[in-house]
Amino acid sequence: MQATTGDRLIVKGHHSGEPDRDAMILEVRGPDGTPPFVVRWEEDGHEGFFFPGDDAVVQHFARPEQSTAPAAEEGATR
Repeated sequence: MQATTGDRLIVKGHHSGEPDRDAMILEVRGPDGTPPFVVRWEEDGHEGFFFPGDDAVVQHFARPEQSTAPAAEEGATR
């Protein structure tokens, strides 16, 4: 499992009718985006370390691409 800061972690409910839990990933502490994660739980705002199990998935969000346009040179004229 790999994540980046700002992704969403969803833990599936274990029993029929039990809601899923979700959290925002605030920090990724493992190498190459792997757990443990520091998360903030949506339901109560609690923050803490989390080591996800097989019942968890990461929802990745698109990142704005950085501009590849060259910076204007200082003193350039038109």
